[in-house]
Amino acid sequence: MHIAIAGNIGSGKTTLTKMLAKRYGWNPRFEPVDNNPYLDDFYADMKRWAFNLQVYFLSKRFKEVVEISQSNEAIIQDRTIFEDARIFAPNLHEMGMMSDRDFDNYSHLFDLMMSLVRLPDLMIYIRSAIPNLVSHIQKRGRDFEKSIRIDYLNGLNKRYEDWIETYKGNLIIVEGDVMNFEESPHDFQKITDMIDAKLYGLFPMNEDK
Repeated sequence: MHIAIAGNIGSGKTTLTKMLAKRYGWNPRFEPVDNNPYLDDFYADMKRWAFNLQVYFLSKRFKEVVEISQSNEAIIQDRTIFEDARIFAPNLHEMGMMSDRDFDNYSHLFDLMMSLVRLPDLMIYIRSAIPNLVSHIQKRGRDFEKSIRIDYLNGLNKRYEDWIETYKGNLIIVEGDVMNFEESPHDFQKITDMIDAKLYGLFPMNEDK
């Protein structure tokens, strides 16, 4: 079984991945951030390093998807290959940070990979507004994220909403601005109740009965 968590930078994907992996005994797969050789350079000079970064992510994500498809384990994934191709790369292209030539090359590569990739059994999308994203980014204090531009986050948010609106797979939307799943057991249970209903056809029992 393949569960995936999608959401903008700072939306809480990694936190929710860890919590759900512990709750259900799923095997977590995290986004390669700490050992990424391009992130520092990218945030310092996005136009120079955008294509390199996106190809790096695409290759890592495709390798991971292939491994997941060959595994008999239940795996929960922090960010998906679809976000790289449907959100991050197009956003950089629209901002003028990736040339037409590089974007076409990237898109052809992704289309080839997609012929071998199927949708996750469940996609969990964390929706979050810019102020909440900025608060989370500042709280975790990663040096390479200090130069992230608000217009960059805004562009990503718009593309996330456009993508989710047309997503054809099994989907749960978590309202990250109002559901504090990290601090509130009640909010976290709301999420697990939705997951149980989607994956197992189970609904929370009314405690008053």
